[in-house]
Amino acid sequence: MSELVALDSVSVHFPAGGGGWFGGPKRVLRAAERVSFTVAAGETLALVGESGSGKSTLGNVVAGLQTATAGTMRFRGKPLDKAGWKDARRAIQIVFQDPFGALDPRMPVSAIIAEPLLIQGTANAALRRARAAELVEQVGLPLDALNRYPHEFSGGQRQRIAIARALAPRPELIVADEPLSALDVSIQSQVLNLMKELQETHGLAYLFISHDLAVVNHLVDRVAVLYLGRLVEIGGREDLFAHPSHPYTQALLDAVPRIGRKRARGKTIKGEMPSPLHPPPGCVFHPRCPLAADICRTEVPALLPTGRAGHDAACHFRE
Repeated sequence: MSELVALDSVSVHFPAGGGGWFGGPKRVLRAAERVSFTVAAGETLALVGESGSGKSTLGNVVAGLQTATAGTMRFRGKPLDKAGWKDARRAIQIVFQDPFGALDPRMPVSAIIAEPLLIQGTANAALRRARAAELVEQVGLPLDALNRYPHEFSGGQRQRIAIARALAPRPELIVADEPLSALDVSIQSQVLNLMKELQETHGLAYLFISHDLAVVNHLVDRVAVLYLGRLVEIGGREDLFAHPSHPYTQALLDAVPRIGRKRARGKTIKGEMPSPLHPPPGCVFHPRCPLAADICRTEVPALLPTGRAGHDAACHFRE
């Protein structure tokens, strides 16, 4: 598969005060730190990790909603500058976690779905109406939904509308930022199946952001594990689930409920994630890691191959 999007050593820092009248160091919140990954055409890459790990920040970078502090992003092999985003903004769309908050309550569904086409000036009114009608059926809603408003729909239906809007400009990649977490469990599988069907129909790539590894296991091709803004492991879904190499990944997988199975590894995460304002030295996971040694407290582990194809981990004791 050809490379569609690539992040190369991307960091995202936010100023967090400090200094003031009496000087002193300015504080910096390090939301992402030197993260690199690629998304190939037609594949699904998951970004997983606890809240505060930097998943949404990196998703926003890919979607063009957040500027990286350092590093570069490529689209179809070309570095993205201001001019390069002209094509990328059509090709990369986003679906947010809260479908109600993402939809303008004053607009009918027809206008919501067609809004990207209006903004980009790529279709006249008749073509926008036709595209909205086509997409509302593709996401499993009746045609009369076009004349209704967001408050008239359930959460799952609103997320279908949001997905239809993302599809309107015929994108190549959709950033899906926790698209199921605001939905009832009974609805999640329906939306997940819809996303898989649309991927097959349109040849879409997904950057799927989630804290739920059980969901990830049913959708994605590869998994990238983030902790405190750093990429700690990345690999093919089956290989990473069967052979997690980083202790953090192992702990995340241990927390996934398994019917009829006991926890095999017993490497439960202890404590809470440190503040990104004050990341620990060395390996950022070492304060919570059951394998931590002196080297972990002083040296940042490089992301290196584990010995299995396409599977890398940033751990001094990677398995």
